[in-house]
Amino acid sequence: MARAVKAALLGVYGLYCLLGFLVVALVALFLVLWVPGITLRRAIARGAAWSYLGLSATRCHVLHAERIPKGPCVVVANHTSYLDGLVMTAVLPPRFSFVIKKEMDTVPLANWLLRRIGSEFVERFDRRKGGMDARRVLRAAQRGQALAFFPEGTFPREPGLLRFHSGAFSMAVRMGWPVAVAVIRGARAVLPPHRPLPVPGSLTVDFIEVLQPQGTEREDANRLRDRCRSDMLAELGVPDLSHIDPHAVKKKGKPGTGPNFLNG
Repeated sequence: MARAVKAALLGVYGLYCLLGFLVVALVALFLVLWVPGITLRRAIARGAAWSYLGLSATRCHVLHAERIPKGPCVVVANHTSYLDGLVMTAVLPPRFSFVIKKEMDTVPLANWLLRRIGSEFVERFDRRKGGMDARRVLRAAQRGQALAFFPEGTFPREPGLLRFHSGAFSMAVRMGWPVAVAVIRGARAVLPPHRPLPVPGSLTVDFIEVLQPQGTEREDANRLRDRCRSDMLAELGVPDLSHIDPHAVKKKGKPGTGPNFLNG
């Protein structure tokens, strides 16, 4: 009986969160469609993200935010849940552009919102299209746009850290930008991959270090990637899922034609 009551209460909470999310998202979408200026639109999206966390009573603790570089930089974070993008939107200043997998451009309403706040969509599986996307992201970086990546590209159903794409680190080396490393804790517990609705919980985003690029592009991008991943593994204490190809996780259709600058 107690288990049934608990399940019912969690169901009510989850539906409440879903309704709250839809209301906040629709208001944010309406505002960003009409408000001029990308910085203001990103500030609206950031306020909407914090509003949802407040409505759902999901506490979000931010540690060592002072480590986020003041100037142009790359931020990378682990990817565990659909909540991660919302959480990082709340946490990061509105000067950041998110680099997101191309599949999100097909999600109704969300694609409009993401485009209006300057998100960059990248193809993960087609080399030619991915190369075009990489050049577009590089132009955004050359305009001084700070960038945020989830270098795993997606998240698995089981806990752990997938192999990293090298794009974020190649970008940092090309631009000579520092890489701020963030770890997200708690998002998988609040919204697990196998659940359609969230459960009560709390989150933490910890900016654990800032890495500086050095040396030649490919060698240093690989060094940054491997150092970042090993430090995340040590900090999170999760299984190493490097044996799983991130291109294969949640992938549909025929195999890709090879890595590109952003996703290799």
